[in-house]
Amino acid sequence: METVHSSAESDNRPTVEVTKDKNGIDQFVLRNLRGSSATVSLHGGQVLSWKTERGEELLFSSSKVNAIFSPPKPVRGGIPICFPQFGARGSLEQHGFARNKLWVIDQNPPPLPGDSNGKACIDLLLKPSEDDMKLWPHSFEFRLRVSLAADGHLIMISRIRNVNSKPFSFSFAYHTYFSISDISEVRVEGLETLDYLDNLCQKERFTEQGDALTFESEVDRVYLDSCDVVAVLDHERKRTFMIRKEGLPDVVVWNPWEKKSKSVVDLGDEEYKHMLCVDGAAVGKPITLKPGEEWRGRLELSVVPST
Repeated sequence: METVHSSAESDNRPTVEVTKDKNGIDQFVLRNLRGSSATVSLHGGQVLSWKTERGEELLFSSSKVNAIFSPPKPVRGGIPICFPQFGARGSLEQHGFARNKLWVIDQNPPPLPGDSNGKACIDLLLKPSEDDMKLWPHSFEFRLRVSLAADGHLIMISRIRNVNSKPFSFSFAYHTYFSISDISEVRVEGLETLDYLDNLCQKERFTEQGDALTFESEVDRVYLDSCDVVAVLDHERKRTFMIRKEGLPDVVVWNPWEKKSKSVVDLGDEEYKHMLCVDGAAVGKPITLKPGEEWRGRLELSVVPST
């Protein structure tokens, strides 16, 4: 394992360690001074793990990952990146190709003011291949910075630049799988009164009536134009995930429940009870970039004790 220091301060500093997965693909383990960690793979630019200073895993990963995972498919869990589309339509694969591609280290990332101070971070870059251009004929540069802050917050910043000679449009999501105690013990706050598209009802539009979203069956919704802070409260574990987002107007909420889980090859039949996807997303209205324009989407995840 190779260790790369991520800041130029004293020896007491955050680190980035390089390892390889069973397929020989590089992974980067970010560690802060308190012992929190996050693991990022070059495969898909995907965050695979996010742990507290006590080593408690905060992201869900399917128990079938080791048996089934082989590129180009993404890992079922962590935070896959959905780009240039969310969902399935046209000739592009489900949720786009970014999560299935091999990214590279970004050797010359443009500066992000104030973002790297005291943080362990990694900068990745994705550009389209010839095969990508046949399916989605647009030239882009997708820069991703994943940071682990001193307080254990996980921060993801995506910057997508149009290097085409014509405009293009895309949709996007950080498809975050949270690890939870029991889906029936969890509620999501911050979505009240919002309109949402229900993917279980042909994307029909409804308005959220409850003070909080709770779960008794399959849920697959896109909440539109949400506020920039959403909370996932896990009553049994007495902890709350705080989701803060910028440039990501929508929130996707998904749990497959029992019947759908049995049809998902890389998900255990009972694992739906211990996962909940709540995504910072731009899905309701596609983002359009003119030539030379850049879009930026920021997601910050933290966990706090709750009663």
